[in-house]
Amino acid sequence: MNRFKVSIEKKISRSYEVYVGQDILDRAVLLIAKGNWAKKYFLITDTNVSELHGQRVMDIFKKMGLPVEAIVLPAGERSKTMTTAVAIAEELLHRGADRTSGLIALGGGVVGDLTGFVASIFMRGIPYLHLPTTLLAQVDSSIGGKTGVDLPAAKNMLGTFHQPKAVFTDLSFLRTLPGDEFRNGLAEIVKCAIIDDPSLLEILEEKAAALKPDGDLAALIPIVTRTCEIKKKIVEIDEQEHGLRRILNFGHTLGHAIEAEADYAIPHGEAVSIGMAAALVLSERLGHLPAADRDRIIRLLQKTGLPVHMPAGMSSDGVLARMQRDKKKEGNIVHFVLLKRPGMPFVNGGVPDSLIREIIERL
Repeated sequence: MNRFKVSIEKKISRSYEVYVGQDILDRAVLLIAKGNWAKKYFLITDTNVSELHGQRVMDIFKKMGLPVEAIVLPAGERSKTMTTAVAIAEELLHRGADRTSGLIALGGGVVGDLTGFVASIFMRGIPYLHLPTTLLAQVDSSIGGKTGVDLPAAKNMLGTFHQPKAVFTDLSFLRTLPGDEFRNGLAEIVKCAIIDDPSLLEILEEKAAALKPDGDLAALIPIVTRTCEIKKKIVEIDEQEHGLRRILNFGHTLGHAIEAEADYAIPHGEAVSIGMAAALVLSERLGHLPAADRDRIIRLLQKTGLPVHMPAGMSSDGVLARMQRDKKKEGNIVHFVLLKRPGMPFVNGGVPDSLIREIIERL
């Protein structure tokens, strides 16, 4: 089992350990028991994960003598709303939760974001932990302390920064993950390789075809660990996205707009993959990125089974309007993370709408 610490502003109380391994659930619950972060835990999960893993996880907690109750939400992005967050808070009150209680997110990014958000505001803040069950959550949303819910117009428009007490990434959860959900996580892994680690990019080019949920999960441990370490390094420098952390949004400016315009029928990883392809084309068109690097990375995305073309029939006007609501824009300027070469991203000062439209319509 690999282990590393995320150190936030050198404050021990806000720093936490991330554990990565296969079949580590028993050890994870033992570490939670030793952590003594709460007197009672509430396991927040969704209907899909509860059916697959809920009883097994609850049984391990009970075996370790840890008081735990489950709160099960409807699965899917449509649950990631303020209405759901309030419903969770009301259920916690109904069940007697107080400031000595803690939350555990068992699920993917929606469950993790919701759990962290509720933990950050319930009684002005209680502890929470991550048990991510999707590859995307394991390499992305479980690390960094971003929490939030969606508004109808755009994703993650309401949220906080609230760091977890620990993250336990058990790759054995991936055995039950559908192939399209697995590819969502691969998009995030490819993104981290693009912006920070050309050597990881080479590993992915070599192994992309073999990376699948029914493959050799042990071989995935170093790839997941390295991806998490990349995010950890960036988060430690810039927790609240004032500068460097913005490079983690490579592909997300257009990706989030595509998700919202599709009413979240397109998975996050697929939308971000299309957004990365657009960012690569923009980088080349603006004279920053050699065409050979653009084509190389787009080939890798395709090799992993990720899309690189706009969804058929999607409105360019609708996507552009969604981008204008991006929470990271400044005034009327929508910033893009672009690329000079693998491992060298930068935040562009703004791209003309006419060029964005041209790229969208030709992609």
